[in-house]
Amino acid sequence: MKLNLLLAINAAYIVLIAALTVLNWLGPDRFWMAALNFYLPQLIWTLPGLLLTPITFRYARPLALLPLAGILWVLGPVMGWHWSWPPRSAVASGPVLRVMTWNIKYGKGDLAPLVNELRRSRPDIMLFQDAQKVGKGPLTDFLAGWQVVNLGQYVVASRYPISAVQLHELPYQEEKGESFLRCSVSVNSRNISIYNVHFKTPRWSLKAFREVQSGAWYLPPAIDFFEENVMTRILQAERVAEFLGQERGDCIVAGDFNSPDQSLVCEIIRSAGFADAFTQSGRGYGYTYGHNVLQYRVPSIRASWMRIDHIMTTSGLKAQRCWVGTRYASDHRPVTADFVLTNPRKTLQ
Repeated sequence: MKLNLLLAINAAYIVLIAALTVLNWLGPDRFWMAALNFYLPQLIWTLPGLLLTPITFRYARPLALLPLAGILWVLGPVMGWHWSWPPRSAVASGPVLRVMTWNIKYGKGDLAPLVNELRRSRPDIMLFQDAQKVGKGPLTDFLAGWQVVNLGQYVVASRYPISAVQLHELPYQEEKGESFLRCSVSVNSRNISIYNVHFKTPRWSLKAFREVQSGAWYLPPAIDFFEENVMTRILQAERVAEFLGQERGDCIVAGDFNSPDQSLVCEIIRSAGFADAFTQSGRGYGYTYGHNVLQYRVPSIRASWMRIDHIMTTSGLKAQRCWVGTRYASDHRPVTADFVLTNPRKTLQ
């Protein structure tokens, strides 16, 4: 009886992990529970396995492989582990362009770590979000001599000439409009279209679930609010993809997507012919958000657990290396990538 019970519990754990994997593969945005789950630390799904492993090992040693396999699967595919090697052909095929995207929450924290990160990373093109007050403070001195565009919350700073600056509206729920910035950067006589985006935050829809603690009747409206929030991001991604589909040269779209790599939001951009830089050439998890979420409740936990900031490019820009930076300057870590300028994207006739 004890053996059968252990087998059933372990089987249930494996089924749970398999279900998470399938939902992530289908796109967590399709199901509100799956979408909600991806804003939680995925490490929590190792806890059942950590409890089951010693118990199972004691009473049914061969079955202990099941919870161990579940733990490893969570630490790998479920949590988004990557370990990529740059193609040798890309390493030697052309010059390198270093691009950084960062939701810098400018003016809301210590600016010294921000400037130190920029000096350390030395990007050629920087895309900032939540940078309304970037014209004040030490960042202004750092950007002296750069080509800089600042419209609304967006900043594009480049060592190369910037032209064709445009601000386009995004679909939104509230009265306050949301937008994305498009411009063109000329790199060694090669024009690259740049899209700086910041999709709808899930923050307020996630907080709506806290009301459920006051009574179960708060759950249906919380679910509706959350699903509307998810749909807004999908519509915003579709809007950007419409513009991307009209591009005929090399293109970069980067920013705070507020969505994980498995999401339909990222899939929509990929379907327009784009590849994620960290997926191509990153190592580890590449998490960019979460390190400040629990700073007041559990100050000792300052780890990121979501990869919601992305750099995505067309095929003429091959990611050679991609990494995330400091957690000290913002609620988001910066994402930086080196791109080899290979053959330009072919122009459609």
